[in-house]
Amino acid sequence: MAVPLLLVAAVLLAANLLNNRFARSAYLVTSVVATVVLLAIFRGPGHRGWADAGLGGGALGRGVRWAVALVLIVAAGYLVAVLLPVTRGLLVDRRVEHAHAGSVAYQALVRIPLGTVLLEEVGFRGVLYGLLPNAVWATVVSSALFGLWHVLPSGELPELNPAAGRVFRPLVVPAAVVATALAGAVLCEVRRRSGSLLAPAGLHWAVNALGYVTAFLVTRSRQSNR
Repeated sequence: MAVPLLLVAAVLLAANLLNNRFARSAYLVTSVVATVVLLAIFRGPGHRGWADAGLGGGALGRGVRWAVALVLIVAAGYLVAVLLPVTRGLLVDRRVEHAHAGSVAYQALVRIPLGTVLLEEVGFRGVLYGLLPNAVWATVVSSALFGLWHVLPSGELPELNPAAGRVFRPLVVPAAVVATALAGAVLCEVRRRSGSLLAPAGLHWAVNALGYVTAFLVTRSRQSNR
């Protein structure tokens, strides 16, 4: 058990460094290749079944139902956030100031699902979760590592989001790590309850992709009103 876990950790570390420091332009390729390697490790000696990674066909229908319901809930949450002045400003994101509809569609439909969600869900809620002996340990270890996974990308948050930039800067990275670790725990629980990796993947995609689209609309609206 220890060897596969160490291999998985090494692959995730390499992918994180490549995607955030050394090969950002190859983000999509790196994520897909890393996902394939992680699945190969999972199916190595011991021949674990795909159901242990939340990829069993028997839970497909339930996973789809969970995913659709969660996407709708997240969409409703973003709509409320846009309508309330107190939360609308938190959605402004400098990454989308000069974006156009085509690039937003690429982010929401290609880069986020195939680059971010695929690797992170297979890696943390699929392979890691399936390798650990029980749901409690799986949730604790997977969520802790998921929080640490966001150390590098969260370092840029103050420059990308004006609201975050007003926070005391030394707190930004620790706060992001804690927040994403808690988010990882929620995703693990969704994975456990649904029995399918599709459910947390749907929730993860909705939070990231619909958040990106919402940020684009809010940021562009502010620009046009100046």
